[in-house]
Amino acid sequence: MNINLLKKIKKFLSFFGPGYVIAVGYLDPGNWATDLSAGSQFGYELLFVLFFSNIMVIILQLLSIKLGLVTGFDLSQACKVFWPKYVNFVLYVLCEIAIITCDLAYVIGSVMGLKLLFSIPLPWGVAITTMNVMIILLFYHEDDTRGIRILESMVMTLIGIVGICFIIELIYSKPDGKEVLKGFIPNINIFTNSSKLYITIGIIGATVMPHNLYLHSHLIKYRKFEKNEDIEKVKLIKNMIKLSIIDLIIALIIALFINISIFIVSAKFYYTDHKTTTVANFYDTYELLKNFLGKVVATIFALALLLSGQSSALSTTITGQVVMEGFIGLKIKTPWIRSLIARSFAILPAMIIAIIRGDEGLNQLLIATQVILSIYLPFVIIPLIYFTSIKKMMRIDITEEAIKNEQEIKKEGKEEEDFEEKYFYDFSNSIYLTFISCIICIIQLILNIYLIYYIIFK
Repeated sequence: MNINLLKKIKKFLSFFGPGYVIAVGYLDPGNWATDLSAGSQFGYELLFVLFFSNIMVIILQLLSIKLGLVTGFDLSQACKVFWPKYVNFVLYVLCEIAIITCDLAYVIGSVMGLKLLFSIPLPWGVAITTMNVMIILLFYHEDDTRGIRILESMVMTLIGIVGICFIIELIYSKPDGKEVLKGFIPNINIFTNSSKLYITIGIIGATVMPHNLYLHSHLIKYRKFEKNEDIEKVKLIKNMIKLSIIDLIIALIIALFINISIFIVSAKFYYTDHKTTTVANFYDTYELLKNFLGKVVATIFALALLLSGQSSALSTTITGQVVMEGFIGLKIKTPWIRSLIARSFAILPAMIIAIIRGDEGLNQLLIATQVILSIYLPFVIIPLIYFTSIKKMMRIDITEEAIKNEQEIKKEGKEEEDFEEKYFYDFSNSIYLTFISCIICIIQLILNIYLIYYIIFK
């Protein structure tokens, strides 16, 4: 085999990982709950929301990748360095609320998986999830890239298992191809139906996952090329961005396929029950699969649900450490302690709802967590667009003399335009990328405001 080709493959494999750690956030119980709810209530009608949510993810994660690689800061660190303390404090508090909300969703998913597999009562399941991720977190050490690679390998294995489960389920479901394709055509009915709007926002929150934007900008900093004096720094950064995006897109395609599979399987409730408004939960889906496809497939579904909750909890714990250190400079060296702190806040509402309202209450709470994440999303998108659009922050010095010469030019009061082109390469967002990113943010704000209006006045 060609030596250059081998080098390229090795180089790509060195980046093979962060995208999958991120993708696990798109395969969590929150995604499953919103997919099940949307499919069972509206058939394939909201498939376009799921598809365009993934387009949003790719664009926003591209900004995260650029921020991490070019500046060496993750998003929380950038906020701390360049913005006032009071702004950072507000953003940090909101981010912690979002992380606790995520962890609550993972607790609920794990609890339901435990009940389906082992008939463990819901309150006991909530108690068990307090400690179930601690052993796995022993593999992770923030400053040890080997530990990060072990984590990435574990997550990729879990994603592979989940993927196999839903490939089997999709084959057994035998969906109507024409109806599925119609579901990918956008429509504005979401603005005339409050239930559709609520689920739409839940799907966006579950898919985009705001905490993943912090996490990816952090993990990407650990990706390194072999040193090569013949390659310019700018070319290195460009290659890093290209390979990271390839890694991300491949991972997201897998995640999108799995989520579409869940959506399609859940739509059987809608078409089988003659278009009723039944909201399917995990137990309904388990029984459907058991009755129509057999107990083996139903068990695979329950196992995949449990695994998705466990693997998603890993990325949430890491994100919690990243934002805590980035925003306020506080570092907890032991990951399981950080996880225990976040989970202690998540357990109480889960336990109360499990005791008072049971399965239905937990399912409604799970969907509500994804809506909360979507409402929080603009507080992440706006800083991300801002930082990646600033030229002086997103530039790479081409020569070692760049900074020195810049200082001399400022002292002499000369024009800086020629200097910028000569000594720096600009990685800031193009006008088109900035425009598209701003449109995403505006759409998200409109949907959030519209939902709040519906809740208050309708």
